[in-house]
Amino acid sequence: MYWDDAVIFGLVTVGLMVVFMAGWVGFVIHDHKRHGKPGKSDQGRVESSSRR
Repeated sequence: MYWDDAVIFGLVTVGLMVVFMAGWVGFVIHDHKRHGKPGKSDQGRVESSSRR
């Protein structure tokens, strides 16, 4: 039935959005904690800000 497929599709879509947002928030928290330590990604930020 159409209604059942729509409900399943909606639940799957919402589930994927929740997983994506959880992964994104986890990455942001991980990157924020790592920001204080020197690394390859931080090196580019320091050089670009010091050239101004």
